[in-house]
Amino acid sequence: MSHTNTDADGVAALLTDPRFELMPFDSFGEQMNRLPDGAEIAVTASPQLGLDATVEWTERAAARGYDPIPHLAARYVRDEAHLDAVVGRFVDAGVTDIFVPGGDRDEPVGEFASAHELLVALDDLGYAFEDVGITGYPEGHDFLGDRTLVEAMEKKAPHATYITTQLCYDPEAVRGWIADVRERGISLPVEVGIPGVMDYQRLLSISRKVGVGDSVRFLQKTDGVVSFVRRLIGSRGKYTPDELVDGLAPYAEDPEYGIRGLHIYTFNQVADTEAWRRERLNE
Repeated sequence: MSHTNTDADGVAALLTDPRFELMPFDSFGEQMNRLPDGAEIAVTASPQLGLDATVEWTERAAARGYDPIPHLAARYVRDEAHLDAVVGRFVDAGVTDIFVPGGDRDEPVGEFASAHELLVALDDLGYAFEDVGITGYPEGHDFLGDRTLVEAMEKKAPHATYITTQLCYDPEAVRGWIADVRERGISLPVEVGIPGVMDYQRLLSISRKVGVGDSVRFLQKTDGVVSFVRRLIGSRGKYTPDELVDGLAPYAEDPEYGIRGLHIYTFNQVADTEAWRRERLNE
């Protein structure tokens, strides 16, 4: 069976209105300007900057007419009063969709050690967003076993409306992981996390600016430093996610998989990613 038409349709479905992830650093404003009007922008949380930068850029993005999805990282929230203050500002900014990860901190700053604990606290405070995202790990987690991840998702799923996957370069791993999630009876739609176009030199300069701790995590998110560098050298210094998008395209509109769209990890390199996305849509 030929997938040619399905693939073209699938690529269009995936790339038409993706979500773009930006990190809350000084370059955020400049990068935001390069996005399509009204684009969905996932605003990450930084271990260095805490939630303040996330809140501020969320407010600025909303004021500019974008649709921000702030990361409310559990381990960055001190207590219920802090949670109430942060979420209150999101509501005032018109945010309707939040993403709740555990957060890249070895030790929580306060009383929330997991995304599940924070989701329960949000319910207790009476907040009800239209959409709430939780994390999925197609290639597992450095520190958590598969069983732990399965149990965590089963606890979080009733509080969520979608899953966003961590960065993964292998379309078959993503497809297999979604199939496993469905077999376990979790029907939440999936936003598939993919890397944007990445220029090796620019990535290195960003990772230096991000700081050592963030830098290591930043590289870990891209499937380990060695294979990451190998990929970039193999692609002559620039990675493009064509193989990944083409591999996902046949499943993009299959209701059994329930892929809601793409979540593009831009690493604050929007221009190259946007040029690539537009080119693919015009093929």
